[in-house]
Amino acid sequence: MNIVEVKKEEVKELADLASEIWHEYWPSLLSEEQIDYMVDKFQSENAIVKQLATENYLYYFLIKDNVKCGYFGISRKKDYLFLSKLYIKKEYRHQGLGKLAFEKIIEIAKKLGYSSIKLTVNKNNKNTISAYLKYRLAIVDKAVTDIGNGFVMDDYIMEYSIS
Repeated sequence: MNIVEVKKEEVKELADLASEIWHEYWPSLLSEEQIDYMVDKFQSENAIVKQLATENYLYYFLIKDNVKCGYFGISRKKDYLFLSKLYIKKEYRHQGLGKLAFEKIIEIAKKLGYSSIKLTVNKNNKNTISAYLKYRLAIVDKAVTDIGNGFVMDDYIMEYSIS
């Protein structure tokens, strides 16, 4: 697998991939209306351009057999690296790509001088929580965040301490 940073001219391709994955993955946990709202708010071409320009984001494609099969987005915060998104197409899950992606995220965090990585995960997203626990993240808090339009994100906050 290759992991490559998303270039500005690839943002539309990233947004299309995000929409495809989100609409496949989230229906068991969120309404279609909330998925559409969240994709537009957080993963549309305009949202990604803004994140890259003003919110210290970096995005990376996960590439296997010349197919862009997933992506992750990280944001450089003052005291930690925030893993905002890590998504893999259905047909590429359970092949170790998430673990390889997380190892790359740890490598990036170390290069940037961080001692921890934090993320939020939907409290009902049992498979992802299980995976993160295997990667040695710990649940350190919880948060309910109003994201507008009558929707909230009900999440655990997880943290990985870099040794």
